[in-house]
Amino acid sequence: MTRPTVADLLAQKGTRQLTELNLITVEEAAAAESAGIDIICCREDYWSPAFRAAAPSVFMVGALVYGRHVTAAEYMRAAFNMMAIGADAVYCAASPSIIAEMRREGIPVVGHVGMIPSQRTWTGGYKAVGKTAESARFVLGQVQALEAAGAFAVEIELVPTPVAAAISKRTKMLVLSMGSGAGCDAQYLFSKDILGAHTDHYPRHAKRYRDFVAEHARLQAERVAAYQDFIADVRSGTYPAPEHEVRIPDAELAAFLEGLE
Repeated sequence: MTRPTVADLLAQKGTRQLTELNLITVEEAAAAESAGIDIICCREDYWSPAFRAAAPSVFMVGALVYGRHVTAAEYMRAAFNMMAIGADAVYCAASPSIIAEMRREGIPVVGHVGMIPSQRTWTGGYKAVGKTAESARFVLGQVQALEAAGAFAVEIELVPTPVAAAISKRTKMLVLSMGSGAGCDAQYLFSKDILGAHTDHYPRHAKRYRDFVAEHARLQAERVAAYQDFIADVRSGTYPAPEHEVRIPDAELAAFLEGLE
């Protein structure tokens, strides 16, 4: 089955809103494939050939963990390893100089601007970025540096909608919005937020479409009830019943027992 290439995605810039999910399980990858999600991002800790097999037609971005790799060579080695088992591109929050080295080796890279979690100390924590003219110009400068370095896409996180839209119009890169409005090229959310699969803080830009916490609680209660029913059946002699047992012809059993005597 064919899947989009970098060139295919870039050709769609400005034509429609793409969808992107950050996920961690093979089951989520399979669901994304069935649902028709355009792009999947998976952190390298969870990346495996099973992800590629579960979502053969989805463009997959392998996320390199910032700080785990330091030099351009280390980033490239990790990127090539991920691409060898099916990643179509890599996410990298490192500097433009490192991304430029990766691009020279032909590695498709997604950069990151705005509120970058691994570098949040510079922007005051988990806060929106680009709410002043000076800050907005800084984000634009980040985007321009990444484009010059050769990144083909950039995640823009927690930047005011009109600022992100203006920036998206001024770059050839795909601009992936994480809480930065609909003026970009794609909407990017975490699967765990969409599914309502945790009890931690939900970002303002996240939208819960299901309540997996409640569903998991219901399933856990069902597990306990099933185990209790099993215990009751064993104690009462209801289990095992004849339909659960291996049968032996009467003549064969008689011969066996006679031999024992």
